[in-house]
Formats: sequence, structure tokens, C-alpha cells
Amino acid sequence: MMKNFEELQTIGKDNLDAAVASATALTSGLQTIATEMADFARTSFETGAAAFEEVLQAKSVEKAVDLQTKFAKTAYEGYVEKMGKVGELYVETAKDVYKPIEARVGEFSKTVTADAKKVA
Repeated sequence: MMKNFEELQTIGKDNLDAAVASATALTSGLQTIATEMADFARTSFETGAAAFEEVLQAKSVEKAVDLQTKFAKTAYEGYVEKMGKVGELYVETAKDVYKPIEARVGEFSKTVTADAKKVA
């Protein structure tokens, strides 16, 4: 009986450790994503302000429209590129969060299989 209690304690501790590792990975991943988004917002604002000044200084409507078009194109391309990177960060974070849980599930599966063989 005592052996089963000790095994139960060990399983509980290992599960808690896995949950903590998973939560730590989630926190770290979300911090990385938040930093990326903050950097993107800052650079987007700076780029937009610079483009606005250029448009205001244009000598003709055609030049202003051309500058605005170029800005819109580069802003869109930058957005798509950054969102691709953020998407990769989310996938990486999800994998990192799941790793400790996956290990515990694998360990549980081995235990159940071994116990089933003992009973059979």
C-alpha cells in the first residue's frame, strides 16, 4: 500500500512539474509574441508618419498619390511578413507548451500498459 501511495505522490509531482513547465513555456512564448507586435506597431507608426510627411510635401497630386500607393504597398507587404512570423511564433509556442504534457501522457501510457500486462 505504501508503495502505491509513494508512486501516486511521484506521479502527482511529475504532473505538477509538467504543468509548471508548460505554463512557463506559454508565458515565454506570449512575451516573445507581444514584443514582436510592439516592435511592429512602433515601426509601422514611424513609417506611416514619415510617409505622411512625404505626401504633405509632394508638389503635385500625382506625386502624392504615387507616394501613398508606394506606402500602402510596402505597409501591406510588411504586415503580411510580420503576421507570418507571428504565426510561426504561435506554432512554436504551442509545440513548446505541449511538450511537457506529451511526455507525461507517454509516461502514463507506458504505466497503464505495464499494469494491464500484470493483470492479464
